[in-house]
Amino acid sequence: MQSKTSSSAVKSFRKGASSPVYVSPNQLTLIGFETPFQQQLSKSNRWVKLAHLIPWDKIVGQYDSFHKSKEGRPAINGRVVIGALIIKHLLKLSDRETILQIEENMFMQYFLGYSSFTNEAPFSASLFVEIRKRLDLSVLSSINELVVAHQSEMETQGSKDSNKQEQDDDSNEACEDLPPQKNTNAGTIIMDATVAPQNITYPTDLKLLNQAREKSEELIDKLYNKAIHGTVKVRTYRKIARKEFLNAVKKKFKSQNHIYQANESQLRYLFRNINHITQLLQAYQTKGWKHPLKESDLVYLQTIQLVYQQQETMHRTGTRSIEDRIVNLHQPHVRPIVRGKEGKKVEFGCKLQVSLINGFTFIDKLSWDNFNEGTELQFSVEQFKLRNGHYPKEVLADKIYCTRENRKWLKERHIKLCAKPLGRPSKEALSNHVSPGERNPIEGKFGQGKVGYGLNNINAKLKQTSESMVATIFLVLNLVNFARLAALCIYVIHKIRMAFSYPKYICQYTSL
Repeated sequence: MQSKTSSSAVKSFRKGASSPVYVSPNQLTLIGFETPFQQQLSKSNRWVKLAHLIPWDKIVGQYDSFHKSKEGRPAINGRVVIGALIIKHLLKLSDRETILQIEENMFMQYFLGYSSFTNEAPFSASLFVEIRKRLDLSVLSSINELVVAHQSEMETQGSKDSNKQEQDDDSNEACEDLPPQKNTNAGTIIMDATVAPQNITYPTDLKLLNQAREKSEELIDKLYNKAIHGTVKVRTYRKIARKEFLNAVKKKFKSQNHIYQANESQLRYLFRNINHITQLLQAYQTKGWKHPLKESDLVYLQTIQLVYQQQETMHRTGTRSIEDRIVNLHQPHVRPIVRGKEGKKVEFGCKLQVSLINGFTFIDKLSWDNFNEGTELQFSVEQFKLRNGHYPKEVLADKIYCTRENRKWLKERHIKLCAKPLGRPSKEALSNHVSPGERNPIEGKFGQGKVGYGLNNINAKLKQTSESMVATIFLVLNLVNFARLAALCIYVIHKIRMAFSYPKYICQYTSL
């Protein structure tokens, strides 16, 4: 047998004379481990760059204006709160992993505004839920507007600097402001709708009824009290109901008749449990005792009753749809959004009306109920006017937006609609109005948000926190675009300065 060697021994693996030698040293202690903290932070780091680009004073001021309170402990720094959310969605991390990354990364701590490195967590990971409740859709939309406005200011300042470079070196006269232009149409707006799916199992009536039945059994267990209801507990037949559900679900091929019978069976068990819960609550009221159900349990009870009413109506009438249909017991605000797309005819989440302006995205409408996005065109255009002070010159929209009413409304405001004309237009008319790939930028933004930043799987549970998560993802998309434009702007300004400083760069400047 070969002799064993210690971990500090030299281990050689040779295939020939020139093969390298692998050396396995002992692990250094924490005291002997060299750290980079004696050096200064690198200016080329992405977090350092992003920290200098974001207008923190404006954003934190906006955040503080929504949450003013003189009671209790001092609130967490607004920059730490907003910065932690940006890190979470920019890197697509979980709540706990975000806190761990901030603890370990000095560049992230610099991004959050820390004056020095610390091993302490900024806050508990469980506080992310309360943070998302505070940073709701309205607050994040305001912050998003500030970020885009700050980027416009930087572009304006950059154009002023380039104009100064174009002046002669001998000229010392002050540059007079140009006269204000008339409020004419300018710019382009691209609009479209998408769905941000929730992280729920694909809903079926049988699964939903089983969830409601199991939750009703939990409520019965909480309500039952021997002192009030006697020694004999009400029967729920939970084992039999569970067995029937599993037998129906495990079948690979299910006929319509078999599904109908399985739903009917679960409806009977659920109806029995709801009656038991009503009787148990009445017993508490008769005795004058307070029932042990919490507020969340009462919300579940209302949801269970509504689920039974909807499913019983659909089962009795034979319909497949009903108004405000509940598809998930734990997230009753989620609705089925019929999209009609290949592979995903129905999606379950919130529907968004989104506008894309100069590479920046804005949520014009967020709704958990399905809506016709064609009716939102006028609102999106009016929002463009509020942001820029004038109407857009062009509107790029899908076919669903191009109704006669919208065409007339845009024509009255001298806005060009880049879409297929009505009737049977000629080839020349089509070439003037429609070109392939004009709407690709907004489709690309949806793909970037869903693939890169988790817009296709919103794992928040509450309605308010889900809306906050969606709005934060669009804020991160704008910050990424902001950083890209800032880097491009710095590069172009540098080239312009080099062109006017050195004649040999003039040809390079004209080729930009």
